[in-house]
Amino acid sequence: MTQTPLTPAPTAAAPARWTVRAVEPAALRQLRAADDAGHACEPFSDPEGGAPLRCCLRPSRVGESIALVSYAPLRRWAAESWARPGAYDEQGPVFIHAEECEGPAPQDGYPFARPGALRTLRRYDADGRIAGGRLLEIPEAATEAFDAAIAEAFADPAVALVHVRAVEYGCFHFEVRRPRAA
Repeated sequence: MTQTPLTPAPTAAAPARWTVRAVEPAALRQLRAADDAGHACEPFSDPEGGAPLRCCLRPSRVGESIALVSYAPLRRWAAESWARPGAYDEQGPVFIHAEECEGPAPQDGYPFARPGALRTLRRYDADGRIAGGRLLEIPEAATEAFDAAIAEAFADPAVALVHVRAVEYGCFHFEVRRPRAA
């Protein structure tokens, strides 16, 4: 996945800086041909804007050429790490640019962090099995809330990565992996 560094101020609850990961360019090239469910990509011109693009971690703009594809982030991570997620391997809908884009730009907060929105932070262990989760209703202080929820997840040494998903549609938003030891 493409990494987007965040620069939140460290706090006692969240001393680390988390790296949000967008869909990797190699995966995007594959998804633009056929998605993880085997369906051909069907681009369309976005009539309204606002679709959460997982390739560049920003909302789409009116008229942009985008596609809704099926994406299996845990399956792709497992292929890199030799994990065996079994039944936890799931796929779901994500919006991407229909053509190659610049990828994510550095940002000061978390993508798609609209106050009041509901997110689930699913924790996975090194084998790709669910190791817990947390519901987060995004408050006005979204960055601090995400920092604390991710710190809470990684307080469990068994947690290897966290997937953030929308509760309403189950859509994958982004991934955060355990920081490597310095």
